[in-house]
Amino acid sequence: MGSKGRSQSFVCNYRDLESPSGTLSRGSGPVLAVCVRPSGLASGGGCSTRETALLVVCALALGLCGVLGSVLLLGRLAGANRSLFPIAGSSERTPHFGEAARFLRLNVNASADPCQDFYTYACGGWLARHRMPEGQDSFGLVSAIELENERKLRALLMEGPRSGSATSLAEQKAQEFYRSCMDTAELDRRAGEPLLDEIRTLGGWDVLGLWNQEQWDVHELLFRVHGVYNVPVFFSLIVDVNGENSSGNAIRIDQGGLTLPEWSLYLWQDRDSLKVIKAYKTLMRKLCTLLGARRPGRKLARVFELEKKLAKAMSDSRQTHGERNSRHGGVSIEDLQAVAPVINWKLLLEKMMQQEMHDEDLIEVLSPEYLQKVSTIIAETPARTLQSYMMWRLVVTLSVHLSTEFRAVLHEFRHHLNGVVEPKKWRHFCLENTNDHFGLALGSLFIRQNFPGSSKQRVQQMVEDIKYTFSQRLDDLDWMDRQTREAARDKLQYMVDLIGYPDFLLHTEDVEKEYGFEVNEKTYFRNVLNSIAHNLKISVRRNRRLSKHSSWLLPPQSLNAYYLPTKNHMVFPAGILQPTLFDPNFPQSMNYGAIGTIIGHELTHGYDDWGGQYDRHGNLAQWWTAESYTHFLRKANCVVNLFSNFSINEHHVNGQLTLGENIADLGGLKLAYYAYRKWVMEHGIEFPLPGLPYTHEQLFFLAFAQNWCMKKRPRALLMQLITDKHSPEMYRVLGSVSQFTEFSRAFRCPSGCPMNPDWKCSVW
Repeated sequence: MGSKGRSQSFVCNYRDLESPSGTLSRGSGPVLAVCVRPSGLASGGGCSTRETALLVVCALALGLCGVLGSVLLLGRLAGANRSLFPIAGSSERTPHFGEAARFLRLNVNASADPCQDFYTYACGGWLARHRMPEGQDSFGLVSAIELENERKLRALLMEGPRSGSATSLAEQKAQEFYRSCMDTAELDRRAGEPLLDEIRTLGGWDVLGLWNQEQWDVHELLFRVHGVYNVPVFFSLIVDVNGENSSGNAIRIDQGGLTLPEWSLYLWQDRDSLKVIKAYKTLMRKLCTLLGARRPGRKLARVFELEKKLAKAMSDSRQTHGERNSRHGGVSIEDLQAVAPVINWKLLLEKMMQQEMHDEDLIEVLSPEYLQKVSTIIAETPARTLQSYMMWRLVVTLSVHLSTEFRAVLHEFRHHLNGVVEPKKWRHFCLENTNDHFGLALGSLFIRQNFPGSSKQRVQQMVEDIKYTFSQRLDDLDWMDRQTREAARDKLQYMVDLIGYPDFLLHTEDVEKEYGFEVNEKTYFRNVLNSIAHNLKISVRRNRRLSKHSSWLLPPQSLNAYYLPTKNHMVFPAGILQPTLFDPNFPQSMNYGAIGTIIGHELTHGYDDWGGQYDRHGNLAQWWTAESYTHFLRKANCVVNLFSNFSINEHHVNGQLTLGENIADLGGLKLAYYAYRKWVMEHGIEFPLPGLPYTHEQLFFLAFAQNWCMKKRPRALLMQLITDKHSPEMYRVLGSVSQFTEFSRAFRCPSGCPMNPDWKCSVW
């Protein structure tokens, strides 16, 4: 589960951590097996010897019919004579194949009909056996990988100096940072004081009665909140790859500044949105009270109304947000000043970038209409409210790093937002936070112990197979003309795949350069601020030169993968290349179905509604002919309509919002399947899994579906439907397999059934 310059990822990333939730099983489908039941014998007198013999013969015949019936049913599953990858094979089985068989057997619900509801069939066993862990809003089959990665990372943080090698400075800092976070006694002793110190440094806060308007400078506070604490107010401002020229970087300004995850929550009047608003206002009041505010209600109400105006500006600008012509070539600072005159952009950018700026310098502005509206809002809003809003954004962002009382208030709000009952265990938060701030240092340790070179080679071969398959499939697309087809193939040839980790992580000195800031075990809050400030400096330096590591947006231990349109790079961190998504000892059918479909997903992002706007070098460019692009849009509209018809509890999937991810899911499944077919032709049919009736093509589809076995809380699922660019996991499975003829053939699904509709969508 990106925007211009953002990555496209196979799971939410969450700021992206846009969560999903709810139990997604729709219940058991019809029973696949047919029971042959003999009629009962008449009651009454006994049987003669001849009658008894006849009954025995009948019983044997009926038993034989039952066996034959079972064979026929298994024949449907196995597709015995019609399968590309038949069961027949050597009786030799490795212990690892037995492990794979047990894994599958526990997860499936064999009583469901795969042709009616393949998600329930593939995931029903797992869904029935697992409860939602306390403190989480979602939990999936692949969560086992995440938990194992966390266990390994925690061990790295808790251990002392490793025998035989000196502990690097970066590693020491990561361990000290983790310990400072875990020192809850010190955090509780200091309560809100660390944040109050920052508030005083910034000139106070009107909500607390600590503000002198005569010393107020809107531009100074705007700079400090953005440029020192990295908290977006009114808009977001980042340095990222230049969309027009990917060999350099650019300053990018976009919509931003809301506390709730989606503008619609401020504006919609439905019951769920109103509940969130009520909980949000309670959060505002309680956090401010903990900081010493007395009766802050009226001032906070004005802050909320200001955020609501920003949300309305986002809503009104959504039709033009991110349009190509609004970004093309960028906007000069002089023109930006004309669009949003209330802000001194040249002054702000010079302070942020720590360099002289000129009126003709170009800035990438993704929503000029929004900035125009924001300028009007700022001009019409009293200074007290502007100051209160900016400080509130700082407070609500940093409060999670304070004492138990503050975290309890934040959890109470999180409960109303996504349904989580129990707060996340603090050790989990500290691990995640250390991973956020010291990801590369931990990654350097992680890869040495958990990602052998042989795994990298195996995954590299899968990537090459899937690329080859895409190139071959281009010739089969009758909607694409020759010129566009060759441009698409050209982009594929330039596409770079990064697997496992960046090589510089193997060099201690290079890793330590990433962490040139002070860490103290007794000052956790200050450690966080030091890390933020250091990363902002790195970002500013990136504006002057392109970092050689800029494609590695996530550390190697991340359970994610992504495509960067501005680089034409696919990235597969070592953290996702772990069992059960990738296990070199499992059948290749399962590897291609699991990690292979993810590889195909990321590749397809290069050709979806967003990634397809970038050329082979990662520059915004129109490489499609008008005719081919019109055909593409028609194909894409089919996908929009398909997913818009899916719903959960009367809430429909947003087919337009999720379009790019859905195209990638559909394309990734096909590419991985045909790549596995290529592998079989080159290496031969694999041994069957012991004790299971599945062909390897069926195993492929089961492995794909089980990527998405997931439980989510109803509130979190609702938030996913509103905000997430990924469809709910159940529909990622059903929407993909139902549109792929090879799935129907593998499971012998009759035409017209839910998993084999007569009309199918196909893009790639």
